[in-house]
Amino acid sequence: MATKNLKIRPLDDRVVVTPVEAEERTAGGIVLPDSAKEKPQRGHVVALGPGKLLENGTRAPLSLAVGDEVIYGKYSGSDIEVDGHDVKILRESEILAKISG
Repeated sequence: MATKNLKIRPLDDRVVVTPVEAEERTAGGIVLPDSAKEKPQRGHVVALGPGKLLENGTRAPLSLAVGDEVIYGKYSGSDIEVDGHDVKILRESEILAKISG
């Protein structure tokens, strides 16, 4: 994954994810135009913040790791471009699931 060396460091409990592009064909083999594609809701974690700062001054560790494949809400996070790559910055709480396997 070429995006592992992005020059971005998320803060607190934020996670940087590269979206996995939506399928271009339906299960029946119909090719979808760009206007009909769904926004991606899956992606790979490429950077993690240090964790949420708690009231007692310690940091809560994140339950994700770089390289994990995750599912997030359709309109969650902020879409930005870094070093020519489209990425999404989300809070850990906006991530719905981690895909096992």
